[in-house]
Amino acid sequence: MKKLFKTAILLVFLASSLPINGYFVTYKEQYYRLFHLHYIQYPDDTMENIYWLEQAIKADFANPLYALALIENETQWEKYRYLFNMHVHIKLVEQYLFLANKWNKRSAYFYNSPWKDQNLESLETAETCFRTALYYWDEVLQWKEKAGERRFRWINLQKIQFWEDEVFRIENGSLDYGKTIRRELALLQKVREKFQAMENHY
Repeated sequence: MKKLFKTAILLVFLASSLPINGYFVTYKEQYYRLFHLHYIQYPDDTMENIYWLEQAIKADFANPLYALALIENETQWEKYRYLFNMHVHIKLVEQYLFLANKWNKRSAYFYNSPWKDQNLESLETAETCFRTALYYWDEVLQWKEKAGERRFRWINLQKIQFWEDEVFRIENGSLDYGKTIRRELALLQKVREKFQAMENHY
């Protein structure tokens, strides 16, 4: 028994002497690194991602030494900040679209009439998500305008080339979540009207 007690004490002592590699999450870049895509996008996973991305929006930028791209001058630093904010808002749009699709009903079948009220509530939740995504898309467009200024045209920030591509895709219309969201809201309203017109025959 004494031997067991001594072993337990020794293990506690050894464990307490090990270095702890944790750190406080403080900066935008740190919060952004906590965002990740899940194999299956459950609502809780999406909400977790939304939380990290919204914290990234509120936080300060880390020192340019710790940026997600090589920053060598103040102009690059300015463009980096605009691109970062635009990209994070794009990710928020996508996460809210994932969330909206969990509650969205694409058709109102006659046999769903016993659950008419539940379906209408679900559509209400989906609409809230779509409208939040639309709000963030408007923010994307504002940051895109800043990142796409002529004076930044010949500045290429390696490691975040994908973010630069997003500016180009928004400009040429191949990335237009606003159009997608407005189409989804129009469809949602038609489905809502069908549910509202339903009578329960069961």
